[in-house]
Amino acid sequence: MKMRKVFAALGMVAALGVTATTAQAQQGGALERIQQSGVLRVAVPQDFPPFGSVGPDMKPVGYDIDTAQLIATEMGVKLELVPVTSTNRIPYLTTNRVDLVISSMGKNEEREKVIDFTDAYAPFFNGVFGPQDVQVAKAEDLSGKVVGVTRGSVEDIELSKIIPANVTVQRYEDNNGTISAFLSGQVELIATGNVVAASILERNPPRKPEVKFLIKNSPCYVGLNKNETALREKVNEILAKAKSDGSLEQIAQKWLQSGLPADL
Repeated sequence: MKMRKVFAALGMVAALGVTATTAQAQQGGALERIQQSGVLRVAVPQDFPPFGSVGPDMKPVGYDIDTAQLIATEMGVKLELVPVTSTNRIPYLTTNRVDLVISSMGKNEEREKVIDFTDAYAPFFNGVFGPQDVQVAKAEDLSGKVVGVTRGSVEDIELSKIIPANVTVQRYEDNNGTISAFLSGQVELIATGNVVAASILERNPPRKPEVKFLIKNSPCYVGLNKNETALREKVNEILAKAKSDGSLEQIAQKWLQSGLPADL
């Protein structure tokens, strides 16, 4: 009887040991799981060009897709793309349906309570843009000028906080109206996002919008689950290499028609 109790006790200890090991692997073993399975699952946008959209061949294309492929290639694993929306991208991560979220996602205090972030991988900002011959470097330089902006947008709100009193602001109902006003010369400058500016540059117009100064900066980060230190360090290592060897610069030039900011 005593021996049975001893064996039972040993069995319980062994079972507890297996359970603890499994829990540890689940909590901090994402990188190991990716390497063992040979697959990196990444949540990407499907309706937010140029970061992510569906190409003519119905395959995902964009800045985020190329970045995901770069990371998977550097890891030596196969990439599995999982299309998401801005609403479900974090739930997909926290329920372990994906390993990373690369979906033009900014970092803020609320999100940091739920998930972790790597270093920034893409520029995303609102700024004042204009042609090369218009000399503007700060808000004070806008004095006497005409600036176009989309009514009620983030850039409209932020611009209103910093412009001098003698600046004429022309507000349009949507981005298309703002873009048309700039291209036709109705306004000297526009306050908009770098993504909108990239869409203008794709048309190769005579008046090309160059960034003059930033209004609000909110770069994009890769999201991952909490306590995945090894995975975060690996992705940061890959991003640092891509920044130094020009790989990420090529992606930026391809999709944003401009290079990476020096402080990214």
